[in-house]
Amino acid sequence: MNSYPRKPMINSWIWVIAWMSIIFFFSTDLFSGSQTSRIIGPFLKWFAPDISAESIATVQLVFRKIAHLVEYGILSILCCRALAKQDKLRVLQLAALVQAVLIAVAYAAFDEWHQSWTDERFGSPLDVAIDSVGAIVGAVLFSWLSRSKRGTTIP
Repeated sequence: MNSYPRKPMINSWIWVIAWMSIIFFFSTDLFSGSQTSRIIGPFLKWFAPDISAESIATVQLVFRKIAHLVEYGILSILCCRALAKQDKLRVLQLAALVQAVLIAVAYAAFDEWHQSWTDERFGSPLDVAIDSVGAIVGAVLFSWLSRSKRGTTIP
């Protein structure tokens, strides 16, 4: 008999909602291109003093699009994890992986709509597409990792 007190479980969907809240915060004017250029530009100038304004703009654009991929990859992984825990599965079936991706893509569309209401940002179908790729990559990564640990339970 185990005499240790049980560690309280936090519902896995709380992590999904928390990450969605972080994404929502990143979609405000505080993280618009003009705001992030105030950080990225000086950093690049410090790192490479001779860098051109065009190169800085390109690096910033690439950095921001990679951030889209990563944040929606994480969201998809969190959705996969929540679905796996909800159904007490070690490996998610394809339908559940698709469901996780669809949740992330729906949130991406909502997030771009949210951005269209801010002063310094705008909604972009291209960003929804980039977010969708990130969500798919996240689900594939989750599936691959959970299959490679087939004998263990989902953390």
